[in-house]
Amino acid sequence: MYLHVYLRANRGKLAAGWRILLLLPLFAGNMNNSYSAMARPDLEQKSVESSLLQWAKDNQFVPAWTPKDGLLKLTSHSTVLSFKVDSMLAEINGVHVWLSEPIALRRGQPFISCLDLRETIEPILFPQTNQPITTVCLDPGHGGKDTGGVFGNYMEKQYTLPLAEELGRQLKTAGFEVMLTRTNDTFVELADRPGMANRQKANLFISLHFNIGPPGLAKGVEVYCLSPAKSSSTNDKGRHKDAAALPGNGQDAQNVLLAYELQKSLASNLGVEDRGMRRARFEVLRSAQMPAVLIEGGFLSDSDERKKIADPQYRTRLATAILQGIVAYQRLTVPARAPKIDE
Repeated sequence: MYLHVYLRANRGKLAAGWRILLLLPLFAGNMNNSYSAMARPDLEQKSVESSLLQWAKDNQFVPAWTPKDGLLKLTSHSTVLSFKVDSMLAEINGVHVWLSEPIALRRGQPFISCLDLRETIEPILFPQTNQPITTVCLDPGHGGKDTGGVFGNYMEKQYTLPLAEELGRQLKTAGFEVMLTRTNDTFVELADRPGMANRQKANLFISLHFNIGPPGLAKGVEVYCLSPAKSSSTNDKGRHKDAAALPGNGQDAQNVLLAYELQKSLASNLGVEDRGMRRARFEVLRSAQMPAVLIEGGFLSDSDERKKIADPQYRTRLATAILQGIVAYQRLTVPARAPKIDE
C-alpha cells in the first residue's frame, strides 16, 4: 500500500485544489488497524457490524468461506459477492466496489460494517424505485482559468467538454433531455454546477473528469458518489468518520446504484482497468438534489490512456459506455409503464 499526493489546480472535486489518491492493490491487507485499536466486547460490536455468513443465510446466498485465506464468496442465482478479511475492496458480479470499512474477523467469522451493508451492498442488490429520468445534467469538469489536471501539453478541461457534447448527443438520440453546466471554455464555480441542475430539476447529475497520477502506475476508470454520513471516503485513509449528512445524502441509495452501474459499464465495455466504485465528498456532489456521480474516465498521465482520451473516436466509445450505464440504472429504478388497455 502506498500513498500519492499530487496537485490538481482548482480540481472540480476539492475546493482547495489538492487531492489525495490512495492506490491500493486488489484486496490489500493490513487495513484493520482502526478495528484493533477500538476492539469492543462482542455484544457492543453487534451494533456496528453484521455477520456476513448470517446475512448470506437471511438473503438466500450460498457461502464459500475459506478461513485460512480470509476469502468469502457469496452466490445466489444472479449475484456473486466477494470479500476479503482486512480489505475494503469487495466485488459485486466482478465489479470492484470500495467499502467504508475493512471486513473484520470476529470469532472466526467475517463481519461487515452495518453502514456498508445498508449504504453500499443492499442498495446495489435491491434497487429502489425512483422517478422517471427525463433530464440529465452533464457537468464538463473545469474550464476557463481552471485547467484541471495538466500533464505536459494535455489539460483536462480540453477533453471534458467534447466528451460532454458527444454524450449529450447520444442522450438526446436516446430520448433524454440534456443540459450542460458549461458550453465553452469558461470558469464555473463548483457550487454553481449542481445548483444549475437543482434549479432545472434535472433527474441525474453527471460530472465528467479525467485523472492524473503517477506515470506508469495509475490507469483505469473510477466512478465516485457521495460518501454517506458518519463514514470515511475511499481516499481518506479512515478520516472524517464523524462527517454530518449533506443535502446530497438524501439520494444515497440512488447515488450508489448509479455509480455502480456506470462503473460496470465503463470497465466492461472499454476493456480498461477497473479501479472501482468509490466514495468522496466532492463539492459538486454535496448539494445535488438528484442522483449524482463523478466519473474519472482515464488517466492523462498514462501514455496509452492519454492517446485514447485525445482521440474523438475513443471519446465516442466512452460516451456510449456512460449512456449504457445510465440506461441500465433507469431499467432498475424506473417501474415499467403498465400497458394501455382499450376499454
